[in-house]
Amino acid sequence: MNRSRVFAMVLAGGEGKRLAPLTADRAKPAVPFGGNYRLVDFVLSNLVNAGYRKIAVLTQYKSHSLDRHITTTWRLSPMLGSYVTPVPAQMRRGPHWFAGSADAIYQNLNLIHDETPDYVCVFGADHIYRMDPSQMVAQHIESGADVTVAAIRQPIDRAHEFGVIETGPVGNRIVAFREKPVDALGLPDAPDQVYASMGNYVFTTAALIEAVTFDSADEASAHDLGGSIIPMLVAQGAAEVYDFATNVVPGSTDRDRGYWRDVGTLDAYFQASMDLIAVDPVFNLYNMEWPILTWNEPLPPAKFVFDDQDRRGFAIDSMVGAGVIVSGGLVRRSILSPGVFVHSYAEVEGSVLMHGVDVGRHAVVRGAILDKNVRIPDGARVGVDPELDRARFVVSAGGVVVIGKGERVH
Repeated sequence: MNRSRVFAMVLAGGEGKRLAPLTADRAKPAVPFGGNYRLVDFVLSNLVNAGYRKIAVLTQYKSHSLDRHITTTWRLSPMLGSYVTPVPAQMRRGPHWFAGSADAIYQNLNLIHDETPDYVCVFGADHIYRMDPSQMVAQHIESGADVTVAAIRQPIDRAHEFGVIETGPVGNRIVAFREKPVDALGLPDAPDQVYASMGNYVFTTAALIEAVTFDSADEASAHDLGGSIIPMLVAQGAAEVYDFATNVVPGSTDRDRGYWRDVGTLDAYFQASMDLIAVDPVFNLYNMEWPILTWNEPLPPAKFVFDDQDRRGFAIDSMVGAGVIVSGGLVRRSILSPGVFVHSYAEVEGSVLMHGVDVGRHAVVRGAILDKNVRIPDGARVGVDPELDRARFVVSAGGVVVIGKGERVH
């Protein structure tokens, strides 16, 4: 296969309302994750590691930090014809935002016409996973389908949470694509499971252009890939499913193979963060055979100071970024992003601290997400008194305390 004939479009316009306040001034794909990364880094790493290096990232809401991150971090060699470029809403149909994901593709058909690829990967920008997209593309080419939809197996009692793909008794041909059904049918080889759409698609170029162009003229359409385009191609018998469980990423283990998380809520984001710090992590950031790529600031190494009987700086079962100083404080089961400062006698437990957070002396932070540059004053308590926390901060359904970017806690 000639990889130059595959073009990738990453849908990164998500508003991410359910992640507020983390999305108060940034798009969902720009939300930091895992200390060093942004959510968008995971899909871009998967595409680039697979050799797909002509990538347009379609942005829309609050896109400045996302545009800046992509422009700064994802510079590929133009001499080799490679690029990752942010593409803001161009309003080619008049002064309108994208009406949906299919409309986003339609309004950017000029990018496809310029590249003239044989196949187009259309992937979401805000999921945590490792995947080799070339294996999905290979199945798509072999099948001759117009579209192939990536799917992950989920218990049938969770079918109402997903877009569910139903297949025939034999093969991978999709016979129905249903949004959050309450009467889903189990898989032929696993009646207690269903295929849940991952929001990743491979299209044959001509079929994609024809489908989104036809859809654009339908005023009753939601102009959504999953809700409009895929059902249209399913009805034509031209859609196949790709079972994510068959994807083999170099360096993966039985424990982390097939990991995929939609971090669309604060609790899902928090749980996916905690998945990183287990002794045997269910998602392993340390797989250097398929690295998650990003740009790191030129910061000094992390530093831990003081070893007195009542004041000792250390971190246990935690991930600690560059430039972090733990000065006589205690950190357990937490992620400390670059530039965090934990002062003497402070305690941080089961929390995610983003860049530049400052935790004062004798302060306590438990079960919390602190966005960039949050200042916790001396002696303050976060995640200790649920009633007080709800009066001051956002608290998720699962009880995670979330403090927005730059807030000064009193």
